[in-house]
Amino acid sequence: MGDTAQLGFRLRNARETLGLSQQAVADAVGLPRTAVTNIETGNRSLSTTELMKLADLYARDPAYFLEDEPATADDVSVILLRALQQASNGPGFREAIDHVLTLCREGAVLRTLLDQPVEGRLPDYSAHVTSASDAIRQGEFVAQGERRRLGLGDTAVGNISGLISGQGIWVAACNLPDDMSGLFTHDLRAGLAVIVNAGHAAVRRRFSYAHEYGHALFDRAESWRLTRRANADEMIEKRANAFAASFLMPKGGIEDQLRQLDKGRPSRQAQIIYNVAGDAPTDAEIRPRAGSQTITWQDVWNIARHFGVSYESAVWRLRNLNHLGTAETDALLLQRDKRLRLEDILKIPAADAAPPPDNRDQELRSQIVGLAIEAYRREEISQGRLRELAGKLGIRASDLIELAESARAD
Repeated sequence: MGDTAQLGFRLRNARETLGLSQQAVADAVGLPRTAVTNIETGNRSLSTTELMKLADLYARDPAYFLEDEPATADDVSVILLRALQQASNGPGFREAIDHVLTLCREGAVLRTLLDQPVEGRLPDYSAHVTSASDAIRQGEFVAQGERRRLGLGDTAVGNISGLISGQGIWVAACNLPDDMSGLFTHDLRAGLAVIVNAGHAAVRRRFSYAHEYGHALFDRAESWRLTRRANADEMIEKRANAFAASFLMPKGGIEDQLRQLDKGRPSRQAQIIYNVAGDAPTDAEIRPRAGSQTITWQDVWNIARHFGVSYESAVWRLRNLNHLGTAETDALLLQRDKRLRLEDILKIPAADAAPPPDNRDQELRSQIVGLAIEAYRREEISQGRLRELAGKLGIRASDLIELAESARAD
């Protein structure tokens, strides 16, 4: 079955990635804990049946643990699509993912022709995570660092998909099973890509983009990663969630919004004023008017709209930053539907609305069209190649050629 030490290392890494203990694995597959220890240290071989059980538990193809070299680009697609097939029997989504990966590879070829390397552009924050608190700490710390690196300060992120694509990552939205919010893939030929569920509401897609961006920063050693309800309790998923919440709703930005709403101050504020006549300090206490510091559902709605997130995620971010207690959090969540009535009265498009079908992979197509036009302008590709790309992009070849010809004429 190959090198037992290498096999053990990969099995241990897969277990730790999911935040599972050796005892939990032993119980799940029906082995003594000492057997799991010996397998991971390369001191015990394992049967095909045992490997199949472990691979199933770790949501990996058995071949992943046995191969001598990292998976090729084609292997990554095959394994990913097989995992998607195991995750759901829903129609069409595997073909949609395959189409997206094909476009990403076309884009990667164009980048090579244009000598536009993306290696080294994105920091690698790979780290083991051993507990929920560790996961949250890592996610929030890296989110703050990324905001500094990107020069965002505490401002709201505008076009999240455009920001991510600017880091050399392919981004797309396509049909996925409803219980799957997105996925991250690291394909040797295509590079890094994040894909979110096109059927989800705009605010949820924004959070999913940030979540998968977290995987690209933390988990590039993995060739792919699915984000589903079934794996929400895994430590690396908690870390990606913490990253997304902090990246989209920075602590300083939340506090600034509360200040603008004249909320979030303590119920009593001690003040010390220098008394020039008496040459001594004078103590004073400022008490805000009763109830004035209560964070209401309208406040949460305003904060959610400012940062482009869901009402629920804004509530939980306020709770995480200790601006809300347990009872206040529960009360605000019960009032979530009031903002729908307010949006209806104000004729504001619902943030929960699904995107139009023809606008789902706009960012990815824009990335590739831009590369194709530039490659044609530099005479790196022919008009026939433009026609081929237009067919894969689902646009009229004549339109793409017209744009490319105009760029060459400029």
